[in-house]
Amino acid sequence: MLFPRPKRFFLCAGAAEGYTLLNAFDAALLEAGVGNTNLIRMSSILPPHTERTEPIALEPGSFVPIAYAHIGSNTPQEMIAAGVAIGVPVDRSLPGVIMEYSARGQAEDVERIVRSMAEEAMKYRGYAVAEILSASAQHRVESSGAAFAGVVLCE
Repeated sequence: MLFPRPKRFFLCAGAAEGYTLLNAFDAALLEAGVGNTNLIRMSSILPPHTERTEPIALEPGSFVPIAYAHIGSNTPQEMIAAGVAIGVPVDRSLPGVIMEYSARGQAEDVERIVRSMAEEAMKYRGYAVAEILSASAQHRVESSGAAFAGVVLCE
């Protein structure tokens, strides 16, 4: 196996204003607790037998597998939001599904949509759902803003 199978996961979210869109994204990562790391964006499968944990301190410079949603905007007063949801199967020997979604609007709307996306993905697979977990962030833009939400996989 090239990489060890993750044993734990946690959800994170953050939003921020910045000098540019990239600075806003960077600041949102810091707020979410995943700044100062090298994010490795992955497709959206939660490995079997993976357990939820509280967010952990990540070693600066480490490579971090993550499924995430983000959005940035330069439109003053615009509300933006990003969210993630995980469909956790009743049978923990099966994989779960992570969904990501971002939009202009409120976090509660983004979270409702992304949770529905996770439920639908579990239905496609024929998996009974134990729970749907979710996290989201929203931001009202001043000049350059970003919102971010993710699911980090770790050992």
